[in-house]
Amino acid sequence: MRHTAQAGVPTTAAGDNTPATHLPSAPRAQHPEILMPGATGFTTRSDIGPARDANDPVDDRHAPPGKRTVGDQMKKSQAADDDDEDLNDTNYDEFNGYAGSLFSSGPYEKDDEEADAIYAALDKRMDERRKERREQREKEEIEKYRMERPKIQQQFSDLKRKLAEVTEEEWLSIPEVGDARNKRQRNPRYEKLTPVPDSFFAKHLQTGENHTSVDPRQTQFGGLNTPYPGGLNTPYPGGMTPGLMTPGTGELDMRKIGQARNTLMDMRLSQVSDSVSGQTVVDPKGYLTDLNSMIPTHGGDINDIKKARLLLKSVRETNPHHPPAWIASARLEEVTGKLQVARNLIMKGTEMCPKSEDVWLEAARLQPGDTAKAVVAQAVRHLPQSVRIYIRAAELETDIRAKKRVLRKALEHVPNSVRLWKAAVELEEPEDARIMLSRAVECCPTSVELWLALARLETYENARKVLNKARENIPTDRHIWITAAKLEEANGNTQMVEKIIDRAITSLRANGVEINREQWIQDAEECDKAGSVATCQAVMRAVIGIGIEEEDRKHTWMEDADSCVAHNALECARAIYAYALQVFPSKKSVWLRAAYFEKNHGTRESLEALLQRAVAHCPKAEVLWLMGAKSKWLAGDVPAARSILALAFQANPNSEEIWLAAVKLESENNEYERARRLLAKARSSAPTARVFMKSVKLEWVLGNIAAAQELCEEALKHYEDFPKLWMMKGQIEEQEELTEKAREAYNQGLKKCPHSTPLWLLLSRLEEKIGQLTRARAILEKSRLKNPKNPGLWLESVRLEYRAGLKNIANTLMAKALQECPSSGVLWSEAIFLEARPQRKTKSVDALKKCEHDPHVLLAVAKLFWSERKITKAREWFLRTVKIDSDLGDAWALFYKFELQHGTEEQREEVRRRCENAEPRHGELWCAVSKDIANWQRKIGEILVLVAARIKNTF
Repeated sequence: MRHTAQAGVPTTAAGDNTPATHLPSAPRAQHPEILMPGATGFTTRSDIGPARDANDPVDDRHAPPGKRTVGDQMKKSQAADDDDEDLNDTNYDEFNGYAGSLFSSGPYEKDDEEADAIYAALDKRMDERRKERREQREKEEIEKYRMERPKIQQQFSDLKRKLAEVTEEEWLSIPEVGDARNKRQRNPRYEKLTPVPDSFFAKHLQTGENHTSVDPRQTQFGGLNTPYPGGLNTPYPGGMTPGLMTPGTGELDMRKIGQARNTLMDMRLSQVSDSVSGQTVVDPKGYLTDLNSMIPTHGGDINDIKKARLLLKSVRETNPHHPPAWIASARLEEVTGKLQVARNLIMKGTEMCPKSEDVWLEAARLQPGDTAKAVVAQAVRHLPQSVRIYIRAAELETDIRAKKRVLRKALEHVPNSVRLWKAAVELEEPEDARIMLSRAVECCPTSVELWLALARLETYENARKVLNKARENIPTDRHIWITAAKLEEANGNTQMVEKIIDRAITSLRANGVEINREQWIQDAEECDKAGSVATCQAVMRAVIGIGIEEEDRKHTWMEDADSCVAHNALECARAIYAYALQVFPSKKSVWLRAAYFEKNHGTRESLEALLQRAVAHCPKAEVLWLMGAKSKWLAGDVPAARSILALAFQANPNSEEIWLAAVKLESENNEYERARRLLAKARSSAPTARVFMKSVKLEWVLGNIAAAQELCEEALKHYEDFPKLWMMKGQIEEQEELTEKAREAYNQGLKKCPHSTPLWLLLSRLEEKIGQLTRARAILEKSRLKNPKNPGLWLESVRLEYRAGLKNIANTLMAKALQECPSSGVLWSEAIFLEARPQRKTKSVDALKKCEHDPHVLLAVAKLFWSERKITKAREWFLRTVKIDSDLGDAWALFYKFELQHGTEEQREEVRRRCENAEPRHGELWCAVSKDIANWQRKIGEILVLVAARIKNTF
């Protein structure tokens, strides 16, 4: 039995996890019977557990130096922790430095704490500055969110209103709704919860304290059957953690229960509170948080308030004559809602700091009406020279006469205060104000505002005298000179304006004043807005050339003119152009800029007068002649337009542009014979491809098909590489339903002009029209081989498959097209509407990333918003599109169609007017209508209506 006893001893140790040091430690040599054959009791490591407890000291006598003791190991691990900071270059940022703190291992001293406190105060201050703006923005976002996504209750409000129309019979005829729930659901029996008394818990805790019985299955293998009483109760602490029981007894500690409950409540509240301001943000879009009455007066922590109060008290006691300490203390109490304490503190402050303006003003602010007046009266006795206190005293008075009395009393004590004089004058009638201002300029002779105010109230003669006196007293101020010029202009002496401004520049320079060009231009813009045109132009002429290098003059002046137009100072811009044209009379670009300015912002007479001067200085500038002729033609003066073009012919005898303009003038006015003669002369004297093309088109639109074909054949002999002639030949044959001849014309044209996209498209559409889909597809493939990376050809291929009903092939082709032409806006705009509705938005985002400023993509996004009935956004994107590319007729037509459906009459007219001014020439839908021979005499506005009528809302 000795073996059994010996085997049982380590088992207890293993079961209780007690250290091996307290067991009998007899060496194995003293028990030779353990090694005898047939022995049944033996011990293995799995029975007794590890030979050393985890908390035992290390006993490694043969370890290398530095690893022998626990101290060595701890030092090494501490050193490794210190070296954990990653100071690699990849972890370094130019602005923030390393990702971690380089000085985290250093001691945290008092000055570090003060610095952190200062930075925290700054952050808090910056947050409070933006608090109102942020709350206002959040409120606007909530309102916008509710407008876009109304509640279900609001969506059914119209149906609720209609309930008023339901008659009593209809109401009674509504059937009753049966209750489909079972009996238990209809009659729920609510559970009754009875709180358990504390004595119940205490009793059961005492009874269930120790457990000494073990499972018989565990004792079967010699497991937990130990000679130590108490079962799992080991003589070493740690088996039971201190819980809610007080030491030594089994009773509950109610204090700890209360602490636990408070901790849990604190956790719940912190989860639903804002970590910055402490305000509850459980439901930011709920109606409760919208109420202004729920906004707390102070969002800080109570502990912070106590600390602040303690610090400020310390400051007041240390330095009782320091005004900011009293003001800060009063404001702290005001913020926390203790207004009376704040008043008492600030009044104590006025006793300690009677010479501080700020303390008295703060006291007046905190006190109610009559008390505030008494405080201000007391302040005036201590500080009779304080302007701010007098102003505050005047503000506290409600009666105008009392205000006047206060301010006049103030002026007796402080006669040289401009602020007091201005406040006093504002309360007076004009006549009394003039008398007061005459006294004010004597007391404050260096105040420009008082002098100018007096000049405005005086008569013309007296105002001149006042301004002369002002110039003597303040010889360095430009506003007096400009006011003098405006005075002369207002009284009709415009010839004096130029002299005054020139004299102003000379006088100011003599007094050492630097002439700041930007300031003077700004003053000129203000004169323009005030209606003083002559003064504005005189100022511009005087300062426009100051401080500019000779080679930069033209560029700078054009920028100045654009800036003035942007600020709506049109007379300033006109003055700049006039001065620039005097300096550069032969510069065509300046004349053009001036002409476009007059066209957009001036009258027809001013434009024509400018163009007459322009063609006199630049007779070779065809565009100026054409603008003049067009202006006369649009005004209905056709003979004047003809005479201008005749003069243009003399200056530019063989100009293609002028020939064609003359032809257009005659054809538009139904003078077809005259147009034919002009074209015949042009073909003989200035034969160009365009002249021949216009000749063919004139005969074609007039119905002379034979003459058109003859002219086309003649033109192709001379200009066989001009694709428009081949296109016209094919279209004339197509119109005559001669399909074979049309195909032959297109094929011949493509041999001569293989890179003409419209020719390929016309041939493909001809084959598609006659049902040869395979041949049309082959033509487009061939065209793409000869013209790689051509978006127009890819687009036609995709549309061909789509029209044939092969949507999968169309999508595949579109993917290939976007790979070959990734920045083509035309393809992306088509790709958006090839997608199913849910995917269109994602596709539009991809398109905008690739082609951010492409008008076709912007137009597609506008159509997308239109299809989703987001009217405001759609209108914004249409406006953006026509602003980026005003020459795209499709954008104007879609915009007009949109306004026809969703806009007002004014909005429609605005789109039409802007379109007529822009005169668009391009766009797939636009060209299909404008180049149709049936519409050859249509105006821009008429074409706009026709294109809009063709558009169907199928997207």
